[in-house]
Amino acid sequence: MRHVLIPALFTATPAMAASGPFFSLHNTDFVVLLGFLVFIGILVYFKVPSRLMGMLDDRAKGIRGDLDEAKALREEAQALLASYERKTREAQAQADEIVATAKAEASAAADQAKKDLETSVARRLAAAEDQIESAQQAAVREVRDTAVQVATAAAGQVIAAQMSSAEANKLIDRSIDTVATKLH
Repeated sequence: MRHVLIPALFTATPAMAASGPFFSLHNTDFVVLLGFLVFIGILVYFKVPSRLMGMLDDRAKGIRGDLDEAKALREEAQALLASYERKTREAQAQADEIVATAKAEASAAADQAKKDLETSVARRLAAAEDQIESAQQAAVREVRDTAVQVATAAAGQVIAAQMSSAEANKLIDRSIDTVATKLH
């Protein structure tokens, strides 16, 4: 900035184009030029340009720091976003896996329930068939027992009608002898 200021002071200006002696205190252009040069000298003496440059440099450093911080925050935000997206994908994958597992377990449970139902039905059918067979056997036994009773009663009536008391006594004695020989 200093290098630009000094040559600008000595270039052609309206003060150079004024009529009459330039280096006179009656020439307003010369007085203004002297005032301006004194003002610039005071600014240089008190190092105002270097302070301004320092302030501008500090401001530039602050802006650069803010930009770096913003860039770091942006990168951190992008990393966080990527992390959350990854976690979201993982959570979705876990949810899909849980749903698939639940479906498989439900299907397996349905298959097992179907098998258990078929086994239960088969067992109940077998029990019903056993009950039917048992009832048939009981009915057959009852019919036989009834037939035996009826036959015995009928035979007893026929024998009683055909047999005399002497023959009955002989049969009783023979039965007693048979029982006695078998028991001893």
